[in-house]
Amino acid sequence: MLEHLLSRENLLEALKRVEANKGSHGVDGMSVKSLREHIKQNWQTIRQAIEEGTYQPSPVRRVEIPKPSGGDVRLLGVPTVTDRMLQQAIAQVLTPLFDPQFSEHSYGFRPKRRGHDAVRKAREFMKEGYRFVVDLDLEKFFDRVNHDRLMMKISEKVKDKKVLLLIRKYLQSGVMEDGMVKPTSEGTPQGGPLSPLLSNIVLDELDKELEKRGHRFVRYADDCNLYVKTKRAGERVKASVTRFIETRLKLKVNQAKSAVDRPWKRKFLGFSFSVNKEPKVRIAKQSLQKAEAKIREITSRRKSMKMEERIKELNQYLIGWCRYFSLADTPIVFQRLDSWIRRRLRMCLWKQWKLPKTKVKRLLSLGTPKDKAFEWGNTRKGYWRIASSPILQRALDNQYWKTNGLNSLLDRYNSLRNFS
Repeated sequence: MLEHLLSRENLLEALKRVEANKGSHGVDGMSVKSLREHIKQNWQTIRQAIEEGTYQPSPVRRVEIPKPSGGDVRLLGVPTVTDRMLQQAIAQVLTPLFDPQFSEHSYGFRPKRRGHDAVRKAREFMKEGYRFVVDLDLEKFFDRVNHDRLMMKISEKVKDKKVLLLIRKYLQSGVMEDGMVKPTSEGTPQGGPLSPLLSNIVLDELDKELEKRGHRFVRYADDCNLYVKTKRAGERVKASVTRFIETRLKLKVNQAKSAVDRPWKRKFLGFSFSVNKEPKVRIAKQSLQKAEAKIREITSRRKSMKMEERIKELNQYLIGWCRYFSLADTPIVFQRLDSWIRRRLRMCLWKQWKLPKTKVKRLLSLGTPKDKAFEWGNTRKGYWRIASSPILQRALDNQYWKTNGLNSLLDRYNSLRNFS
C-alpha cells in the first residue's frame, strides 16, 4: 500500500487537489504556490523518511472560526502544505477501501454525496409519518476521537505497518498555539484532507448500530438526526443512543444542544421544513440571519468603496449562497432578498452622491422630471427612507442594477431549479 500511496500518479493527483483548494499556510509559512517547487527539490528526502518510518509531520496551526450560532468558536488545525499533500494522498488510497462499506445514511465528505441528499432523505422520512426528530449534537467531536480505537478500525483494512505509522503520526503531530507546540493525545483536527475520512471511519460504528436497531436516520459528519413517530419514542431513542455513543464510542453528546422536537422547529445543514404533510424545504431562520448580516456588512454605507467593487463582492458571496440554498422550496425568500439588497444599494449610492446638486444632476441623468429631481435632491429625509421612495426606485430600477452587473438571486434560483 505504501508503494501505491507514494506512486507518481497518486501524488500528482494529491498535489493538484491541494493547489485547487488553495487555503492558507501552515506553521512553516509556505504558501500553496510554493508547494510544487518545494516537492521537486525535496521529494527524495521526504520519500526516504516516509519509507524508513522517520518522517515527522509538522504540528498544525491553530485557527479559530466563529460558529454561525455565535458565542462559540470552531477550532481548526491547518497543516503545512506539504502535509496537506501527503494527507490527501493517504485519503485517496484509503477512500476506495472504506467508502463502499459506509452506510447509505451517511452523506458527509463522501464521493458523489452531499448535504442536499441528506436533507431530501430527511424530508422523505417526514412524508412517511416520522414527524419527530432526535437531533443529536456530538460535543467537540473532532477534538475527542480516541486514537487507539480509530487505529484499530483502520488496521482492519490497512495491513501496511508503515502506512499505519504515518497515519498515527498525523494524529499525534500536535498543535501550535502562541508559538508553543501542544501534543495531541486524542482528536482529529479539522482542517486537514484526511480528517473527514477518519471521522466517517469513527462514526461508521454508530451508523451500523442505528441500522441494526432499524432506525430511520441521516448523518452528515457529526450532525446526526433520527426520525421517529412520537415524542415518547424519541426520548427513549435519544437516551439509548446517547448511552451507546458515550460508553462504546467514548464520545460525548451535548445535552444542551441535543433535543427531541418537531423537524420544523430545528435546523439541519442550514435548512428546516414546513409543517405540511408534504413537507417543503425551508431555509433555516439562523441561515437567513447569517446571510443578512453578511449582506449588511458588504452594503454598509459606512464602508467606503466604489459601487462596482461593492457589487462584485456581493455577487461573489451570493453566487455560492444561492447555489447551496436553491434546494429550498421558497422562491419568495429569494425575491424578498433581491428587493432588500437593491434598497441597500440605493441607500449606498444616495450617500455616495453627497451634495444636493450632485443628487439633482444624477436624478436628471436617469430620466427623473426636473421638478421631482430638484425636490428629492434637496430633501432632508434619511438615507434608508429615501432608498425606498418611488422616485429612487424608478430612477434606480431593476434594469439599472442588472446593467451595472448585479446578479438577481431570484433569476439564479429559478435557473438552478430548472437545471436540477
